[in-house]
Amino acid sequence: MDMTEQYSWQALEQAAKQPVWITDDGALAEHCQHWQTLPLIALDTEFIRVDTFYPIPGLIQIADDRACYLIDPLEIENYAPLVQLFQNPQVLKVLHAGNEDLELFQYMLGVLPEPIFDTQLAAGFLGWGFSMGYQRIVEHALGVQLDKGETTSDWLQRPLTASQEHYATLDVAYLPALCQQQVSELKQRGMYAWLQEEVQQLLDQTPDDDPDGVKYYQRFSQAWKLPPERIAALRDLTAWRERICRQRDLPRNRVLRNQALLEIVNLWPKNMHELSRVPDLKARIVRQDGDVILGYLRMAPHSALEKPPLPIQRPLSYKWNKPLKSLKAMARKKAEELDMAPEILLKKKDLDALIRTEEDGQFSLPPALSGWRKAVIGESLLAELAALKI
Repeated sequence: MDMTEQYSWQALEQAAKQPVWITDDGALAEHCQHWQTLPLIALDTEFIRVDTFYPIPGLIQIADDRACYLIDPLEIENYAPLVQLFQNPQVLKVLHAGNEDLELFQYMLGVLPEPIFDTQLAAGFLGWGFSMGYQRIVEHALGVQLDKGETTSDWLQRPLTASQEHYATLDVAYLPALCQQQVSELKQRGMYAWLQEEVQQLLDQTPDDDPDGVKYYQRFSQAWKLPPERIAALRDLTAWRERICRQRDLPRNRVLRNQALLEIVNLWPKNMHELSRVPDLKARIVRQDGDVILGYLRMAPHSALEKPPLPIQRPLSYKWNKPLKSLKAMARKKAEELDMAPEILLKKKDLDALIRTEEDGQFSLPPALSGWRKAVIGESLLAELAALKI
């Protein structure tokens, strides 16, 4: 469907000067009924997440074929019509750099908008740049320069200033036009299906697969040499921190910084006095939770025996330094041929995962390299590894 006239960025740019506020359940239901009939809507959010574990929604912005809207989460109680819209497979939802927006929707509504189109991801496929900000993409594609003045606003204050309202609505006003331009270019280059795979992966990865935090400790790659009882202590303490942060709605750093966790496990304090001397550990946490932390250390040998922790992956051997450079150079060359951002074609973590599949000198493609990347780069990487004979 040609939506160029239906979704004119010039018309939406003008509409952004007079946004439509949605502040009651009836208005939301009425607008959702219209949005259900459209081929696409643009989505964005504004939220605060400074002193809390969970984001506090301040605004949900939507642009459709005729206006820009500001949904007020401080007033709306019944989100059922929006949930139904999010689950309508006939309405494409366009976002820019949607990771945090998706996380907010998952927490707030319990569902994710599907299907989605991410203009930042699309820009990477098209070679416009990797992780491009919204302002840069709008200027690149439409020649419009945007002000960045409200990026650190208080989105929970009411009323919002006229400047805040305009900034928020402009964040969605250009998305339909960007999407149309990018979809056209992606289809011309045979990349549209690749982008669809990528955004589906983004949706699949959004729900929290470790709500109890029992796998969080595996992120501490620098701790791979620790003995099992200390790894068990790190596992149990990080899981405790995750539960506490959720219960108290506090950021992780307000309870225990990652560096403090490592210091506790390395120094292994035996009493409150020794615990109080751990660098990066807040005095308030020592007073409030010191006995619990020391209890996890005392129980660590038993915990390691009763439930042995999975080992933390050790860094790749230095022998991989040169082969990694060779593989990355091959990927960069292929990305240049495709005129796409090299970071989209081959991520460092996926190359690392590929090397870790080694078994008796044989390699296999990890899931991230088994989709559209398999034919584009994956099979070439396997051939290169075989030729290197490491």
